[in-house]
Amino acid sequence: MGSWSRPDRSRASCQLSRKKGSHCDFAPVYFYDKEKPIEMQIPHGTDIVHFQSNPGKNFEFPYLVTEHSNHDLKHPMSLNTVFLTRDHANRHGSEEYVYNGLDWRQYGSVDFNKKRKYYHFLGKAARQDKNVKGAIDVALTANIKLSVLGGYRLNVSRHWRFTWSRSVKFHGMVGGNRKLDLLNGSLGLIFPVTWHEPFGLAITESLYFGCPVFGTPYGSLPELVPDQCGYLSNKASELASAISEKKFDARECHDFAFKNFGLDQMVRGYLEKYERVIDGEKLNSIPPALKGERNNLPWHV
Repeated sequence: MGSWSRPDRSRASCQLSRKKGSHCDFAPVYFYDKEKPIEMQIPHGTDIVHFQSNPGKNFEFPYLVTEHSNHDLKHPMSLNTVFLTRDHANRHGSEEYVYNGLDWRQYGSVDFNKKRKYYHFLGKAARQDKNVKGAIDVALTANIKLSVLGGYRLNVSRHWRFTWSRSVKFHGMVGGNRKLDLLNGSLGLIFPVTWHEPFGLAITESLYFGCPVFGTPYGSLPELVPDQCGYLSNKASELASAISEKKFDARECHDFAFKNFGLDQMVRGYLEKYERVIDGEKLNSIPPALKGERNNLPWHV
């Protein structure tokens, strides 16, 4: 969680962290003691507290909560909860959302002239609802090479999977320049998730590198992937056909991500929420609650 002060005031921001070793370049870090009430640990002079996980209660002081997943129905959500996309908010009975934003300066420039020879999957492949098996089915049907970023050829941690095909290359858990180089060499992202993806940084990162998205029409995907930037279906055969037959402009995909999912857009969105909360407004009139199924959504080979 973090706190924030208005720009016209002298007080600085601070961070309250659960994990030892956390650091912040622009503010002091205080460590959260789960044995003490949160109210006792907020530094004096704080204007607003921003939680990155559900505290399970409402507070008298100004606060905001960002919900990053599909919420567990066992616990009530706070009135000042903000979601990641319009779909994410609507499925919890809310209209409050702010798109995740990335600092594109950390991603470097995109080489649009680089020879691209494969498609990619990006995500925690061990998670069944990320559906790396579906991505592999699409690649094999389309007769294309697939690079899996975030998984291994053999998986036994959550469900058994072993991929025999040598046209599918596994890179394990990658980050930093290695990840960026792989994205910069890809023709597109294959992302057939079988849950309602709340946002999907894999989508916006891939679009930034000029990669169209071939995924399922669930959760945030219809919102983040316009027609000119990809194709959505819950059928492997249709996604494979789209990869073979449809053409997408890499620069148009890049421009869409750069314009809509950058850090500045996210900051402006949260500042607007902060001002409303500081002025005494409750963002939701009733506690948000997840409506409908959140995973085990249909997928057809």
